[in-house]
Amino acid sequence: MIELIVFLGNPGNEYNTARHNVGWLVAEHNALTGWRKKYKGRYTTVNTVHFLMPETYMNASGESVAMLTSFFHISAAHILVVHDELDLPLGTVALKYSGGLNGHNGLRSLKTHLKTADFWRLRIGIGRPIQGTVHNWVLSSFTDEEKNVLVPVLTASTLLISQILEQEPEFLMPEWQKKVLVPQPLNA
Repeated sequence: MIELIVFLGNPGNEYNTARHNVGWLVAEHNALTGWRKKYKGRYTTVNTVHFLMPETYMNASGESVAMLTSFFHISAAHILVVHDELDLPLGTVALKYSGGLNGHNGLRSLKTHLKTADFWRLRIGIGRPIQGTVHNWVLSSFTDEEKNVLVPVLTASTLLISQILEQEPEFLMPEWQKKVLVPQPLNA
């Protein structure tokens, strides 16, 4: 069972609507209550599941996660990390276990501090930039049109998290391995 759900993002108002903060947008959409400052982040517990929004900035997210997992003796295999994914188009979510880091500094930090990449991921597609750098893309805000696409993504992600709280994530893989919620036009 999943014992910890981590929502990746960056603290600061300037990042509230950034693509890199889509993990935090999922946390906010889940309407969790009782958040408090702990483990270098915002932390709450619902029943026996812990929820964490590291406030160490993306590149140091693993510090926050390692503090919590050490205190509660949670193994990496019982963690779900909710994060942005460049290799999926906007409007797509994917559940996966383990795998590569695809250059994601938040995931890299988790792997460094947990000493493994064997944790669950809820990957929220943000697509790749057509022009400009990846760095500028992930830190830029969603456009108004993209925010409309986010609504079903956030709703579906909330549904998946509620399902994960009820059953093992591997049983959800057939439906959620790569779920296109809002198809992109062919010329996008």
